[in-house]
Amino acid sequence: MSMHLEGPWLSTTGKRKGKKKFASAEQARKARELDAEWKELQKRWGVEAEDKKRKRALAAEPYVAPKQMHRGTEQPRIPSLNSGLGVATVAPPKVYTGTKVKGIATMHKSNAVPVFSDEQAVDISRMRR
Repeated sequence: MSMHLEGPWLSTTGKRKGKKKFASAEQARKARELDAEWKELQKRWGVEAEDKKRKRALAAEPYVAPKQMHRGTEQPRIPSLNSGLGVATVAPPKVYTGTKVKGIATMHKSNAVPVFSDEQAVDISRMRR
């Protein structure tokens, strides 16, 4: 079986984490204090995160896709190998020359079946297997 339904753990959507929840009010207060201290330290050193991101984004070179090389545009034309022999001939049709098989019948859903006797041909025509 190749097609099974997988559970929600395999999802490629919804990977963002939600709002952080704290175990207690004490931990939430401590996290807020640390965040305020960090922002104050950044301000004291003159580093603002948004400005830093903006400068970095503006300084980056824009992406330029590599040029596609198509045959015949900039590459030299390479001729095919010419052996000088000409075109191949058509093979003779394959024909059964034996005496065992009397013919081919269609039994079920376009299934080609060889017929070896008249009795077998009658059975196949009645769809008896």
